[in-house]
Amino acid sequence: MSTFTRTIFHVDMDAFFVSVEELFNPELKGKAVVVGGQRDERGVVSAASYEARKFGVHSAMPLRTAAKLCPQAIFVNGHPDRYRECSEKVHSVLTSFSPQVEMASIHEAYLDMTGPDSPPGPPSRAAPPPPDSPPIRTLSRQPLRCGKGNTLNSAVTNQYPSE
Repeated sequence: MSTFTRTIFHVDMDAFFVSVEELFNPELKGKAVVVGGQRDERGVVSAASYEARKFGVHSAMPLRTAAKLCPQAIFVNGHPDRYRECSEKVHSVLTSFSPQVEMASIHEAYLDMTGPDSPPGPPSRAAPPPPDSPPIRTLSRQPLRCGKGNTLNSAVTNQYPSE
């Protein structure tokens, strides 16, 4: 009986809600976007594009504070049904890498890659996309981070950018 080193991948889709909004409205691409409500409403930022983050906008920040920090930002109401649908598509792609996929949230997952075919190195080399699956980047239009480790915690801390 052979044993294999446990290999866990942690996949985190950066700015997922913004990415989904960009899929439905490509004019948002490359702009400062805040998802969560309108600039004058009570509420908090659900996600911010990288362009908005440059001005200090981040998740859980009050919308009105985000508007002060980044007045040129485009504020978008959230669309949970869209996010759920896109998350399910990503889950489908992830299961083509491993049958053992655990979604930690709508935009995060753990994959158990333990086995004889799990080579060392960054996740992009350790698990190249199956030939018949669409790349996750195609679905989200944003980079994702993937960490590799032998426990859930080490997979989160050993992050690699997508290539």
